[in-house]
Amino acid sequence: MPALALIFNAFVWGLSWFPFRHIEGHGLHPVWTTCLIYLAITIVMGIVRRHAWKGLAAYPMLAVLGLAAGFTNVGFNWAVTQGDVVRVVLLFYLMPLWSVLLGWLLLGERPTGGALARVALALTGVVVVLKTPGTDWPVPSSLPDWLGLAAGFGFAVTNIVLRHLRHAPGESRALAMFCGCTFVAGMAALGGSALGVIASPLQASPGWFGWAVLLGTGFVIANVCLQYGAARLAASATSVIMLSEVLFASVSSVALGASTMDLRILTGGALIVLGAVWAAFARTPARGDDRASAST
Repeated sequence: MPALALIFNAFVWGLSWFPFRHIEGHGLHPVWTTCLIYLAITIVMGIVRRHAWKGLAAYPMLAVLGLAAGFTNVGFNWAVTQGDVVRVVLLFYLMPLWSVLLGWLLLGERPTGGALARVALALTGVVVVLKTPGTDWPVPSSLPDWLGLAAGFGFAVTNIVLRHLRHAPGESRALAMFCGCTFVAGMAALGGSALGVIASPLQASPGWFGWAVLLGTGFVIANVCLQYGAARLAASATSVIMLSEVLFASVSSVALGASTMDLRILTGGALIVLGAVWAAFARTPARGDDRASAST
């Protein structure tokens, strides 16, 4: 059951691009969708679990956690709606690279030979994915590419901050992340609307609401499944199972015409995933709490 719960979480996130694109088809930008969904979740959780608010005052670093989680969600949701889903998901899962660099810079954890090898493996995969026939250098060529990379970096920051907040109440951590997603998405949406980059939600047709309810419900159930599964499995097992999100996103997006798959993408993706699997088994936390709380 714990493994099935984690697979369901990965399934929801792997297919989240589909409702996001339907919602955008009704005129509501994914950043506005993210803001409204997490606002609703925050209000409900804030009422049902009122005691969770106390933790926000007791642990000031929860504000940093919320911002990192918000940055992650806004970047990922925007990217998978606008770009090639497979490319975005692969770039998002550059966890070995970001974790090693952030652990070195922020925690003073000097990388081992194995860590450097994982970084090299992941970077090789990125080069293969980004080096399309029409480009001279393997660099991100679109906004979704940059958003996918930025979202993955934000997710790594989230994990680093969670290591400092492992003693904070789990409900307070979750509430902080929901609040952060609402705040970051709201600020991005308002700023984008003011600049004319993001359309006003007032221009959207009512058809988006049903898809948003479905997506928000899926996010809540998926988070419950993640908390349940990760609390009962080793961190390495949790991380590897969560990589099934790449499979769900790839198969669904290729089947529905939202992505293309060729030997280059398969090769680069295999290197990135291999680096992530290697990193998962190289970790040594006793529980999967950090990984569980990191995904919202």
